[in-house]
Amino acid sequence: MMTQHTGNGGWVRRTAWVWIVALAMALGAGLAGATAAGGRGGTRDQLPVTITGGQSLTNEALLDSLQRTAFNYFWYQANPVNGLIRDRSQVGSPCSIAAQGFGITAICIGIEHGWVTREVGRARIKLGMQTLWNGAQGPGAAGVNGYKGLFYHFLDINSGNRTWTCELSTIDTALLMAGVLDAKQYFHTSDPGDVEIRALADSLYRRVDWNWSRNNGPAIRMGWKPETGFNTFGNWIGYNEAMILYVLALGSPTYPVPASTWNTWTSGYGWATYYGQSYLIFPPLFGHQYSHCWIDFRGIPDAYMAARGIDYFENSRRATYAARSYCIANPYGHSEYGENLWGLTASDDPGGYLAHGAPPAQNDNGTITPTAAASSIAFAPEIVLPCLHNMYDNWGWVLWGKYGFKDAFNPTVIWAGTDWLGIDQGPIIIMIENYLNGSVWDRYMQNPQVAQGLKLAGFQNVSAAPQPGPGRLTGIDLDQNSPNPFHGSTVISFRVAQSGPVSLKLYDLRGRLVRHVEAEATADDLQQITLDGRGLPSGAYAYSLESHGRKEWKRCIVVK
Repeated sequence: MMTQHTGNGGWVRRTAWVWIVALAMALGAGLAGATAAGGRGGTRDQLPVTITGGQSLTNEALLDSLQRTAFNYFWYQANPVNGLIRDRSQVGSPCSIAAQGFGITAICIGIEHGWVTREVGRARIKLGMQTLWNGAQGPGAAGVNGYKGLFYHFLDINSGNRTWTCELSTIDTALLMAGVLDAKQYFHTSDPGDVEIRALADSLYRRVDWNWSRNNGPAIRMGWKPETGFNTFGNWIGYNEAMILYVLALGSPTYPVPASTWNTWTSGYGWATYYGQSYLIFPPLFGHQYSHCWIDFRGIPDAYMAARGIDYFENSRRATYAARSYCIANPYGHSEYGENLWGLTASDDPGGYLAHGAPPAQNDNGTITPTAAASSIAFAPEIVLPCLHNMYDNWGWVLWGKYGFKDAFNPTVIWAGTDWLGIDQGPIIIMIENYLNGSVWDRYMQNPQVAQGLKLAGFQNVSAAPQPGPGRLTGIDLDQNSPNPFHGSTVISFRVAQSGPVSLKLYDLRGRLVRHVEAEATADDLQQITLDGRGLPSGAYAYSLESHGRKEWKRCIVVK
């Protein structure tokens, strides 16, 4: 423990006793968390990861350890009674709805890796989604989990209701819905358990009134409180983590925001050049990572990026390189910054919690956050992997624990965090998975609402589901809603070969017409019609779409 490579000579030797005290505190906190949350989850093989850092690993072993420990966070830092996931690894921590969204995708990844069975993992995801769906919503200040389909930022881990008089958060609701829609894509079979997950996902997403969150303004507001309304919250304008918020709000089948909101958001963009990298600026790296956890932005620029000849993926790659170059330059002379020890983002901090970032410098006080580098691995593995190895090999003795790297540390003031945070662990496991095989990106980009949101925002080259067959469409390509049951309403996606009127009709099993919708369609474009099922008895139905004398049939299921 006392023979680590130090990077800056005698710093570790002079202060090793301080680090040992910090390590002991960290281990104590970890054991307390284990007592509170461990051992009740129902995994197939509840084997704790016991790697402690300080030994060289292959790339594969290091990434596997990072993913497995991150998965363990989301599994063991959840309330097994209601499926809600803690914001951080403290016994009294509330649920963070953003961590819940990251956790849903993390559990899907855990299933793929065999760390939990499909049945048990699905049951945990379903439990959390049921808790959110069944919780009370309304304009009151207490006894509710949200309002207008949106959720409060923090929920009591036991009751599932608002805590800390926190805000109804638009961005955190979006991160939750990102995970919810990922579960819908992942559990895609006709198995009844998969069908139920998809129904819950549809219900949760379609309930969100994104348009209300504009407060009749040009952009989505950051939050709302029953005590003060929208008064204390600004607009989401200018580049940051809210890209996925606008995509999901634009693609909503029930309460979409106008397409003009995307242009309002991009109107606040700032383009600059730092350390030889020209890119869209946002100093903390999380703003360049969160949306990319689910959406594959490679090769699909919007108008802003197309004018600059790149896409958002390349923008994040440049931001990653600039962030590393800043730490190499180290303008404030912080201890240990260098080519293989870098990473500034929002995280725990010697003074509490702070959004660190650069360039340009923002709250740079010497705090290094492992998720900042780790979650950029898909953008720039050639510089991320050496940094992760350095953190593990030479700093693992103070950083590494049962859930992987602790949230942050600061060699300048000799401080190390004791907690792990869900919103930092989530991007680590997801972005490593995207780096390894792109599986999250692949399934997420097949969601028709995500594709619709991207198209309405003006993204180019979006391949929207349902996918066209080989050659030019000659008739009707009608999406098969079944086996997705729906509550209240469902969205029927389709493409037609000729522009003009289309007729959507819904029949019960006796052949009686129960719903009829007329619309105008444009040739070859993905289009959607909302089918209102309110008041219909539960059961199977058939629907047809007619265009220019051609008709296609599919079926759907209504569940009350």
